[in-house]
Amino acid sequence: MKTITTTQDLAAFCEEAAKHPYVTVDTEFLRERTYYSKLCLIQLAFNGDGEDDAVLVDPLVEGLDLAPLYDLFQDAGVVKVFHAARQDLEIFFVDQGIIPTPLFDTQVAAMVCGFGEQAGYETLVRKIARDSVDKSSRFTDWSRRPLTDAQKKYALADVTHLRVIYEFLSDHLAKSGRKKWVAEEMAVLNDPATYRVDPANAWKRVKTRTNSGKFLAVVRELAQFREAHAQARNIPRNRVFKDDALVEIASTKPQSEKDLGRSRLLLREARKGDIAAGILDAVKAGLAVKPEDMPRSESPREKLQVNPALADMLRVLVKSKADNEGVAQKLIATSADLDAIAGGVRDVQALRGWRKEVFGADALRLCNGEIGLAVKGEKVVTFEI
Repeated sequence: MKTITTTQDLAAFCEEAAKHPYVTVDTEFLRERTYYSKLCLIQLAFNGDGEDDAVLVDPLVEGLDLAPLYDLFQDAGVVKVFHAARQDLEIFFVDQGIIPTPLFDTQVAAMVCGFGEQAGYETLVRKIARDSVDKSSRFTDWSRRPLTDAQKKYALADVTHLRVIYEFLSDHLAKSGRKKWVAEEMAVLNDPATYRVDPANAWKRVKTRTNSGKFLAVVRELAQFREAHAQARNIPRNRVFKDDALVEIASTKPQSEKDLGRSRLLLREARKGDIAAGILDAVKAGLAVKPEDMPRSESPREKLQVNPALADMLRVLVKSKADNEGVAQKLIATSADLDAIAGGVRDVQALRGWRKEVFGADALRLCNGEIGLAVKGEKVVTFEI
């Protein structure tokens, strides 16, 4: 098991990897005590015939420059293969603003190929690579050095098995004509906006029980301050203050540190200093928002007049389509999508792209009363009306 600790060795590996059609990639990181993930290890492999075709890269070694890896990431002739790539990609984007291209996510591909709603890596290793994963090192501290042999073995397996999985899924997609389906799904992962967290939009993640514009204006300002403070200091947002404390503050609207001291939910260290000042400024700014500038809860679908019978029929239809096509049902349409369609909404993902071909077109015809559903043997089929 080779561990790369110099820029020269990394450049040599990446130069060799660039001669191959794909490279598998995985990372190990920590995020419990930071806002941004701390990259602790990078695993890389290409399908060669030598001992050095799968390596570990130690980014914690002083002086190691990841530039050769980023050059490989931008080589359009080499597919970069990840499994459940979202968090891995965020690390590289935050570090260098780079998204590996072309990109292939085996979790997405596996869902398209009928391996279930959340195609876990262990499941794919078992079903495709006919092997198993030793999980004993999964939750170890990847920032500690030296790494144990067990850690190295576990980490390397994440990219060696991935070669078999990628080749199987890629072949399956080519034969089924579904490569364009996966390409559509990659659009979100290839979008830089996926990895940018705008503090101004942080309030939308906070769950509240009221849609009052005045209340939400304070929530918005508090959430924006918290997110910006956490980003600037690279600490988890909950270390600033938690959601329940945010909602409490938005309700009580404290005007002084003395008022903050009466909070039941605010952390002690947040009742003074920079955080306390930020909270009080946020409350003041929220209360000063003009009525026309107040935020509105983005939950219009909750007010939809959903036809429950039609929603149930759409659920039967999507299950039937998923079974017939061998595609994960949730990938075609979520429960929220089905309720939205039954309520008259047409701007939903399930009615676009490959989903429209598989399900959306018939879903609209069902809503318009043009087709019905019937049971034929063990299958549900559509018929013209």
